Amino acid sequence: MAETTLLVSKIKDGTVIDHITGGHALDVVKILGITGRTKGAVLIAMHVPSKRLQTKDIVKVEGRELKPKEVDKIALLAPQASINIIRDYQVAEKQHVKLPKVIRGTVTCGNPACISNSNEPVQPKFYVQSQEPLMMKCHYCSFLMEKQDILKQF
Repeated sequence: MAETTLLVSKIKDGTVIDHITGGHALDVVKILGITGRTKGAVLIAMHVPSKRLQTKDIVKVEGRELKPKEVDKIALLAPQASINIIRDYQVAEKQHVKLPKVIRGTVTCGNPACISNSNEPVQPKFYVQSQEPLMMKCHYCSFLMEKQDILKQF
C-alpha cells in the first residue's frame, strides 16, 4: 500500500491552528473574521487523519498572530487545538488552547430573559460543565448552553 502525504505549503509568518475538532475549520475562520477579501494566504485542511483525534482540521493564516480573545473562542469549539506562531518559516511559539472552568464575556447567554442580556452592566459568565460535548451553565440564570448554541453567535 502506498504511503500518502499531505502537501500544504509553509507560511513565512503567521499562525497555524492545528488539532481543530474535525469539521470546525470554517467556524474557526469565521471567529477570526476571515472573509477572503484581504491579502495573505489562508490554508484550510478538513478531516485530515489524526492519531490523537481520528480526524482533525488545520487552519494556516499568513501574516497574522491571534489575539487572546480569539484563542478563547477557539477553545470553545476545539479544546484540543494547538496554536503555532510562525516567524521566518519556523515555529517561534507553540501553545495549547485551554478551556477555562469559568468563561467571562466571550459569549452571551442564550436565555433572552437573563440579566446579562439586559441593559444592566453585567458581563456574561458561564461555568463549563463538560468539554466534550461542550456544556456551559450561565452564572445568573442557570441556562445550559451547548456547542450548537455557541456556534450561532459566531
